[in-house]
Amino acid sequence: MTPHSHDAPLGAAAALDGQGACIAEARHLAAGFLTRMRAEHEIAVSERAVEATQLVVSELVTNAQKYAAGPILLDLRITGDLVEVQVWDADPVLPVARATDAGRVGQHGLEIVMALCQGFEAMREPVGKRLTARLALTDDPFHGGTR
Repeated sequence: MTPHSHDAPLGAAAALDGQGACIAEARHLAAGFLTRMRAEHEIAVSERAVEATQLVVSELVTNAQKYAAGPILLDLRITGDLVEVQVWDADPVLPVARATDAGRVGQHGLEIVMALCQGFEAMREPVGKRLTARLALTDDPFHGGTR
């Protein structure tokens, strides 16, 4: 399989209610999306990329569910050799990565996201914010983004 090189991005999106099982729903959507990209479009996607994407989605959706009331939008797309994960919620407060502290209980989500991603950005929107994480689709050092 080769990395995706088409001009038009391939994607999937979901509106999550921000309640109960939406984190599991988001993880399932991410894994299913990458599995379909591999099977239907012959895009190179490593198992590590699937697992890392699920973890990033889980952390971002968990944060949205915890701090923002209301719906959460999840958008996944393939852009070149990367999967781009976007999570929108209604809370305008941008997350801040805290200094590493092995003794701290909880609040390590953004640290985890940033360690797994080739790129991360947080932007305020007219309503709320949008977090974007980009992860390599393969473990091949000659494909995907660099840190």
